[in-house]
Amino acid sequence: MSVQVLAAEMAEVELKDVPSKELTPESPLTTKADDKGIVESEPKAVVPLATTPTMEPIVKPGDPSPGFLTPNTKMPQASAMKRTDPQQNGGEAFVNRDGTVAEAPRLKKIQFADQKQEFNKRPTKIGRRSLSRSISQSSTDSYGSAASYTDSSDDETSPRDKQQKNSKGNGDFCIKNIKQADFGRREIEIAEQEMPALMALRKRAQGEKPLAGAKVVGCTHITAQTAVLMETLSALGAQCRWAACNIYSTQNEVAAALAEGGFSVFAWKGESEDDFWWCIDRCVNLEGWQPNMILDDGGDLTHWIYKKYPNMFKKIKGIVEESVTGVHRLYQLSKAGKLCVPAMNVNDSVTKQKFDNLYCCRESILDGLKRTTDVMFGGKQVVVCGYGEVGKGCCAALKAMGSIVYVTEIDPICALQACMDGFRLVKLNEVIRQVDIVITCTGNKNVVVREYLDRMKNGCIVCNMGHSNTEIDVASLRTPELTWERVRSQVDHVIWPDGKRIVLLAEGRLLNLSCSTVPTFVLSITATTQALALIELYNAPEGRYKQDVYLLPKKMDEYVASLHLPTFDAHLTELSDEQAKYLGLNKNGPFKPNYYRY
Repeated sequence: MSVQVLAAEMAEVELKDVPSKELTPESPLTTKADDKGIVESEPKAVVPLATTPTMEPIVKPGDPSPGFLTPNTKMPQASAMKRTDPQQNGGEAFVNRDGTVAEAPRLKKIQFADQKQEFNKRPTKIGRRSLSRSISQSSTDSYGSAASYTDSSDDETSPRDKQQKNSKGNGDFCIKNIKQADFGRREIEIAEQEMPALMALRKRAQGEKPLAGAKVVGCTHITAQTAVLMETLSALGAQCRWAACNIYSTQNEVAAALAEGGFSVFAWKGESEDDFWWCIDRCVNLEGWQPNMILDDGGDLTHWIYKKYPNMFKKIKGIVEESVTGVHRLYQLSKAGKLCVPAMNVNDSVTKQKFDNLYCCRESILDGLKRTTDVMFGGKQVVVCGYGEVGKGCCAALKAMGSIVYVTEIDPICALQACMDGFRLVKLNEVIRQVDIVITCTGNKNVVVREYLDRMKNGCIVCNMGHSNTEIDVASLRTPELTWERVRSQVDHVIWPDGKRIVLLAEGRLLNLSCSTVPTFVLSITATTQALALIELYNAPEGRYKQDVYLLPKKMDEYVASLHLPTFDAHLTELSDEQAKYLGLNKNGPFKPNYYRY
């Protein structure tokens, strides 16, 4: 059976119950330009209805895209087989096989005319630009709302101007919106599932309360993972007051959940510089409350207390610092003889260096860049400034995605590692004109200065993976001749007079925690290390630690690692007495000397 006959029979079956109407001269099959719902076509494009297979589209000669139909698909060009009779209020008619015309039931009428006319119109240039802007804005809005409840604030009122209280009537906090507490609680519960060591520590030490009497003032990124740490410290007996170490990294819903839980939190996403220091001061300066422990990330809290409240600083029992920048500032105080309390350098502990800095950044660098720019990494030329643990993680991730990676480094040992790992070691000025992405992770200042920014190619992405915002000279870009254009949250175009633009992420601040998230499991390792360091300093007998900076004891590092092994169903091999004696080790560790390089 031919396709024409089959199609005609199908049409006859569909219309057999519909009353037919004789074709009259007043209702011709040929189209009229003034008939509604009919698009006038050229004579050469008209195909006789009797020979047109209903399974195939009617195509104009030269049409580059005829389209395809499946056997069960009704033809869009059915309008070529129907007519609209102006005398019958737009009633539609279909041609039967015998040449008669049957009118379709009015209840089933489908108007294609307006749709067809709409799609046949080619948008003007202005129309296309408007559509582009509309889609771009829609994408931005969707991104902002989907990424976090943080961005969907109900108003622009500064939290400093609000009077908020939690359900228990406590108002000793300053956050964006206490109503987001339920959302934040769910995020904290999710984080708890990926932080097994911290939860195990909470369970094991909760009865002993090793931090009973401790008054901990903290300044870290306020995320769901930090919330698990704070609630663990509270379960171990500590009182906590907290501020954010970064103006962009706070998760507002998590801060709300903490405030609802009774914690004094002073932080919100998008703080100004003035807000940042105001929050730290509110965190510290409470009448009748003297902190005795500091948990810091970057050293801002330590230096604020040291400079503004020197008497309070002298009563501190210990400081725990987790960042390169903060540790550097502590060593400066120690060298100058101004550090009057013992401090624990968590950043250089093995569990922090090898897991948080390396493995965390290996995953979060891609996440941060994708969320902000939607960039494709394959074939892109990227320069990574610094080949420490953070740099190693960034380079490994980008290389695996097919990027061409260059490395800059001042340390010959790290430089040799980069070369042995297959990366080309260069000076920044040698490649600055050709690279597509610039990433800083040195912990230094003025790594990317205005001279380099001026020489970058159009569209170059510039970001920072170090803690501080000093690595990229952002201040030099705030000049009258340059235009700043906000693209989306944490993404800015900086435009030169000749039209060249670079894409600056998070205004030069920490990319992963400002623009995305980091793996919770890795943060469990760091948070457990911080908790144990606080316990160690707080409970240490008089004289064990002097007014200096210390590394975490090796035994404690190993304990943190052992708490995470059950997650992988991992089984450690145990030394026999003979083996332990041969190596000169205790069977229970520590297994490596302090000078061992992992």
